[in-house]
Amino acid sequence: MEIMGFLGQGFLVALKPLNLLLALFGCFTGTVLGMLPGLGPINGVAILLPIAFALQLPPESALILLAAVYMGCEYGGRISSILLNVPGDAGAIMTTLDGNPMAKKGFAGVALSISAIASFSGSLIATIGITLFAPLLANWALSFGPAEYFVLVVFAISTLGGMLGGKPVKALLGCFIGLALATVGIDSGTGVYRLTFDNVHLSDGIQFIVLVIGLFAISEILIMLEHTHAGQVALKTSGRMLFNAKEFGQTFFTMLRSAIMGFGIGVLPGAGATVASAIAYTTEKRLNDKDGTFGKGDIRGVAAPEAANNASAGGSFIPMLTLGVPGSGTTAVMLGALTLYNITPGPLLFQQKPEIVWGLIASLFIANIILVIMNIPLIGLFTRIMAIPYSIMVPLIAAVSFVGVYGIHSGTFDLVLMVVLGVIGYILRKMDFPTAPIILGFVLAELMEQNLRRALAITNGDISILFESPISITLWILSALVLILPVALRFRARRQAKASPDPLNP
Repeated sequence: MEIMGFLGQGFLVALKPLNLLLALFGCFTGTVLGMLPGLGPINGVAILLPIAFALQLPPESALILLAAVYMGCEYGGRISSILLNVPGDAGAIMTTLDGNPMAKKGFAGVALSISAIASFSGSLIATIGITLFAPLLANWALSFGPAEYFVLVVFAISTLGGMLGGKPVKALLGCFIGLALATVGIDSGTGVYRLTFDNVHLSDGIQFIVLVIGLFAISEILIMLEHTHAGQVALKTSGRMLFNAKEFGQTFFTMLRSAIMGFGIGVLPGAGATVASAIAYTTEKRLNDKDGTFGKGDIRGVAAPEAANNASAGGSFIPMLTLGVPGSGTTAVMLGALTLYNITPGPLLFQQKPEIVWGLIASLFIANIILVIMNIPLIGLFTRIMAIPYSIMVPLIAAVSFVGVYGIHSGTFDLVLMVVLGVIGYILRKMDFPTAPIILGFVLAELMEQNLRRALAITNGDISILFESPISITLWILSALVLILPVALRFRARRQAKASPDPLNP
């Protein structure tokens, strides 16, 4: 009942005319940005972040806008996956496997409508999970001291490295780059200048918005400039536009299983929608692919990844709100947005700023309803938007990025630094380095450094405090497991492959 009371207060915040308008705008903008190949939720939130800050929105309104963009991007990614066979973001990769074959068979409308319902189901279950479990986790997190928080950050970084499939070393290296970038500026503990190279503009450190816009928006512009075509041709959504009762019954338990699975994966720091959608798809394939229909246009192969990646996106809010640790690259950007308002996410946020937490949770319910109502009838409009040529898209993104960054200090240094970081981000992406870990490392650096200093100050420099409490020991063990297990499993798979006889050379 106490939770329901807080949720009621949240709806009073979310239903304010300004916040409703921001949620509607964020849902539409997020859907458009999500379906444009390559942009995705991180770029969508990064592009809107300077606008929210420049408009001097209240923190709860800014967070509602960014959350709506995030959820909209997760919805939008499925549209280009189904109609173009090009995922809008990494989380929608698995949707292409059965979504595009369905479209080629003339069932594009069915694939789009069932994927919209699957996205709605995943987001709804995740939002209910946030409502029920976030307060419990916040109360448990109150027992965390400086040592436990430091080890928690180590666990978050380890999880990111262990979860990113074939790129664990690059992911960890990206985190370390982010940690290093966060040390630029005046040391808050000693007042010493660190890595400023005698440049007064760097004395305040690298601004979060400059880093995000540079690494994502500017690097994306450079990627777009490599493609000079005038837009991609989407498959037409002719024929039946809505799924029928039989198809809904066929996918109901698939959506339920995948949503619960995606929510659980999303709560893990650094796991993200990509991992959730891949695990959900492979699980459904093992359970239901009796006739070899997966990969050839099976409707369950569309519902499973969409329910999972949207549930994972919702689940990633839990560690951000309760522990101050981002659950994904996009929530890392949102965590940075809160720091711009001098708000520190964590368990005390539920007590000190309940209007922000519960306003956000209530807005997720509202955004889900807006998105499912918007996404089914406006499919024709969205497909036409996908044909916008890059000659229009690139200048538009560049204008928003430069104006947003210039508005921070009204100086040209931030613009130059943004472009430099954008070129670096472009080079890293061409070398197949994931850039989201850099943002995660940058956001976690302050939490990591401050809590390490506090822990060592308590014991006069004795590092044994980091290994004393049961929570710390458990987190150290989990950190080691998520790093070692993927390597061990790959090594075992290689040994089995070598040991199995070659059918061509018996």
